[in-house]
Amino acid sequence: RRELPDGGARPNAAQFKQLVVTALRELHGEVGAALPVDVLTYEEKTLSAILRVISSGLVKLWSALTLLGFYQNRRCAFRVLQAFFFFPNQTSPFLLALSGNSRELVL
Repeated sequence: RRELPDGGARPNAAQFKQLVVTALRELHGEVGAALPVDVLTYEEKTLSAILRVISSGLVKLWSALTLLGFYQNRRCAFRVLQAFFFFPNQTSPFLLALSGNSRELVL
């Protein structure tokens, strides 16, 4: 979940995805920006999202979001509310809710 303490502009889903990629690029360079991250759901009203990333990229994503402090020259913060882990040879009842692909968003 993203927090805007001073009530700044709220990004739409495509802008949110770009913000995530920018955070990865700023902390981890082009390698971080190339990390496949999907925005499965995004709620503009609450600034909440469900992100999907491969397990090996979780630390990079988490650190990039945690250390991002500004959006459009205004203070902001990300708060990770929960993390789910999926392992390739196991099934989970939560996967159906996570089915989606932010790569279909037009930036």
